[in-house]
Amino acid sequence: MSEIAGSSGRHVAPHHEHEFEAAPGLPEALPAGERILWQGGPQWGALCLHVFHLRKLAIYFAAMMVLQVLYLMGEPGAAIGRSLTFSALAAATALGLLAFTAWGVARTTLYTLTSRRVVMRIGIVLTITLNLPLRQVRGADLLAHADGHGDVSLALAGDKRIGWFHLWPHARPWALRDPQPAMRCIPDAQAVGRRLLDAWQAANPGIAASVARETQAANDARETRDTASNDPIAAA
Repeated sequence: MSEIAGSSGRHVAPHHEHEFEAAPGLPEALPAGERILWQGGPQWGALCLHVFHLRKLAIYFAAMMVLQVLYLMGEPGAAIGRSLTFSALAAATALGLLAFTAWGVARTTLYTLTSRRVVMRIGIVLTITLNLPLRQVRGADLLAHADGHGDVSLALAGDKRIGWFHLWPHARPWALRDPQPAMRCIPDAQAVGRRLLDAWQAANPGIAASVARETQAANDARETRDTASNDPIAAA
């Protein structure tokens, strides 16, 4: 992380909340030749919608209250009012706790993409830092939402896995048998995905070249089949 110049002309490190870090999001200084390509975190509102599903839960609670009113039809108005008040307070408390948790996740999370690794500082109460070298990444997946935010999940090579419950909510949804670390609800996820792909190709030149050759061969074969199927003479 770059330094800033103080009024005396000397360079001083910027202040940040996690003082044990060499730089925000990084437990140690980067080795020579390694540089930060992108750094960011999840957006609170997107977490509320896509991870904690507050909108769906709010609709569910509203529907339950409508059913509650229908069930209590014929009861005194005061009794219906007390029952609905209790239900509304319970629903508001549940939604508020989930929103507060989403805020805590957004506030304490920092994702860093460097030219050699992905570093994930996660955890509200107990902070942990995951160091994921790009050479150990066998694949990645992008889930883009309509609001521009999205998830970038990483499939790791080798037999060692990080527990899904250790990762949540920074894990690909429903990938329980093969837990995948994920950068959740980040702004402009497609651009981050492109940077990740470029960094992975640079860190794995041999594998990237092999994948490119296989992809080109598959495209050539597909074009050959399409041409043959569209040529009446060849088809005959």
